Amino acid sequence: MSRLLAKNEHFVDRALRVALGLGLLGLTFLGPHTALGYLGLIPLATGLWGSCPVYSLLGLSTCRVPANKG
Repeated sequence: MSRLLAKNEHFVDRALRVALGLGLLGLTFLGPHTALGYLGLIPLATGLWGSCPVYSLLGLSTCRVPANKG
């Protein structure tokens, strides 16, 4: 299970997810008061967490690969 929870988001990816999540949640409270804004919890949680389960399932990562010193 640790493979599913591995960090796989770059800092910029995380920041964009948090901003998108907050923006969508803002629709719920400040905008048209639609329940679809609660979908903002998903990018907000994954951005704060630093791990995207969909990235893990697809084998993707936006983290930089550390240089091999071998």
